[in-house]
Amino acid sequence: MEIARVTFRLLIIPLFMTACDRQAESPLPRLYQTQEFHDYWHAGKAEVSSYDLVQSRYGEPRHGKAVLIFVTEDLSKKLQVKLDNPDTRNKINVLKLNFTRSFVTGIYPYSLMLSVFTPTNRDKHPSTLKATMSSQEWCGQVYTQVNLRSNRYVVRSHSYFEQEADEQFSVRQALLEDEIWNFIRLDHHRLPEGDIDVIPGLFHTRLNHTDLKIQPAIAEKAEQDSAFIYTLRYPDEERTLSIQFEKNFPHKIMAWRETWRENEKVMETTAERINTLFTDYWTKNKNEFLYLRDSLDLPYYRETR
Repeated sequence: MEIARVTFRLLIIPLFMTACDRQAESPLPRLYQTQEFHDYWHAGKAEVSSYDLVQSRYGEPRHGKAVLIFVTEDLSKKLQVKLDNPDTRNKINVLKLNFTRSFVTGIYPYSLMLSVFTPTNRDKHPSTLKATMSSQEWCGQVYTQVNLRSNRYVVRSHSYFEQEADEQFSVRQALLEDEIWNFIRLDHHRLPEGDIDVIPGLFHTRLNHTDLKIQPAIAEKAEQDSAFIYTLRYPDEERTLSIQFEKNFPHKIMAWRETWRENEKVMETTAERINTLFTDYWTKNKNEFLYLRDSLDLPYYRETR
């Protein structure tokens, strides 16, 4: 799948406005303040979307599945975990993304999961509070957790590789690549553009064994038919991430494409949406609900005896 490039026409905006024009202006409400947002994201359900995934690993394309799960919940301000008692004052409402990727390399499988917790009220809390990533495959496990503390992201990381075994450090606060997915859903009009500092995604840094540090990037949002495409380009790494999402609310993620250079070869990972369910999936844990995985084209184990 190829996500097309788009050329923009620049709009010339008058520099001066009359007093009447200023008085006539009425600020538009933020998306999180609208009834449309409330009816969708605070309905007690989650948005579950499945994707056909082609993940490059060890120099070859691997076919698999990805799932994006978006849901709102109350988070503890202090501990940055889901509250046991949602009535407490120690809470902040977040949009949570659970992002999984599953694929096979030869005989053994990979299972990756990313979780990102971004406040729904970005006027009051503009940055993501927490992100975690885990990876499991037959060689071992890795885990990384990033927490916002004051103006820095505190990173704790564990790995079965000796050089990455147990690490704790902090990074100056900057845009997290991993929070872009939530920003698209919360208010894509405020996505940063131009030359920016970015902390690259946890999937990428772990799979490629690169340091988690701020890198310069070029961000652009382009328009294509009924969709927008948001692109991050990292000149230092020769890496690009493009995310395609619907123009209309609730701005579902349609596809994404990532390219990077590995051993002088350009690698590519792509994903394209299969289907979306809006459901309280946590109540669908009995065998009678296995058919819902069919609607998402996700595999499951069947009785063979």
